[in-house]
Amino acid sequence: MSGAWLVLPTYNEAENIGPLVRAAVPQLEATGRPHRILIVDDNSPDGTGRLADELAAEFDPVQALHRPGKQGLGRAYLAGFAVALEAGADLVLEMDSDFSHDPKDLPGLIAAAEAADLVLGSRYVPGGGVTQWGPLRRFVSRGGSAYARWLLGVPVRDLTGGFKCFHRRVLEAIDLDDVHADGYGFQIELTYKAIRAGFTVAEVPILFREREVGSSKMTSRIVLEAVWKVPALKLRVR
Repeated sequence: MSGAWLVLPTYNEAENIGPLVRAAVPQLEATGRPHRILIVDDNSPDGTGRLADELAAEFDPVQALHRPGKQGLGRAYLAGFAVALEAGADLVLEMDSDFSHDPKDLPGLIAAAEAADLVLGSRYVPGGGVTQWGPLRRFVSRGGSAYARWLLGVPVRDLTGGFKCFHRRVLEAIDLDDVHADGYGFQIELTYKAIRAGFTVAEVPILFREREVGSSKMTSRIVLEAVWKVPALKLRVR
């Protein structure tokens, strides 16, 4: 099915996935485009996969992809991208499954894709921001984006954000089999490769909120991975 596909990776998001899908469906409908929501679940022990199947039965545009176990955020997105592209998606969107990203921003990202190949929901452009974060979390996020921007020499303000809209031509041009990173690093790698391939990138301001229910998936390993893989990425992508 062509149109806009929203890929939602889940691991232990039983409290969030139902409300999130119910909030996202009308926002995608409002764009007037054909649309699909793909829930990619990594065999969540809390029953998220079962809820994904129930949502797929309740909503025609929703489907679930079940993976055998937790293999990381980046791998989950790549699996979802492959399904969406195989089905003929024109636009492929990614967002967090915990309400950190507001579904009301989906139409704005899709509209901005009329003039850009890749659209980023950005916390660090005028009009964007974060709420409910302490000083350390703010420093790690903003500092990580600034570090990657400086080292890679790209003008994007929010390189570590995970709210994006890709034209299929971007994902087709990037060698997805050669994507190495996960977490923050995954987001940096895809945006950098898109820029290096000559695609245009636009940033749309969003307000990022801390999750209200469930546990954060952020770990020190994910942060450190981004730190050491950014120099390696610059060396690899010439």
